[in-house]
Amino acid sequence: MSAYASAPGWADAMLVRTVVTILLAVSLCAQAAAQGQESTSIPGDTVVLRGLDRITARTTDMEILLGEAWRFGRLEILPRVCYTRPPEEPPETSAFLEITELKPGADAPSPLFTGWMFASSPALSAMEHPVYDVWVIACKTSAPEAPAGKAKKSP
Repeated sequence: MSAYASAPGWADAMLVRTVVTILLAVSLCAQAAAQGQESTSIPGDTVVLRGLDRITARTTDMEILLGEAWRFGRLEILPRVCYTRPPEEPPETSAFLEITELKPGADAPSPLFTGWMFASSPALSAMEHPVYDVWVIACKTSAPEAPAGKAKKSP
């Protein structure tokens, strides 16, 4: 069990965080419905994260393909989904992440964070860890490859 789980009020803080996240999602959906528009999100295949090691005060930018695990210190980050909005809409990037901690001598990694992170509100659903901090920067879509028969010919 982590040190956070044994701290007084930990369960209350997690409940408040969950309720706030749900309220944000509901308000975003309600806002889109009130405008009479569908929320158009562009799915990506690569999430861009920034990690902070608080011990060394170094930041690391990570470009991770969805479904591939990435090691950052003792953390293992597995992005599942990421979305971004088109340029004509207010900017927002969101990603669903699973973050586990690989502790020395432990049989299995311990779950640290599972949920949505929003680039516009990093503190809303932040991962809490005494050494590491991770937040979403962007969601990228790889450029489609040119069809094989459309290659340019040199003169």
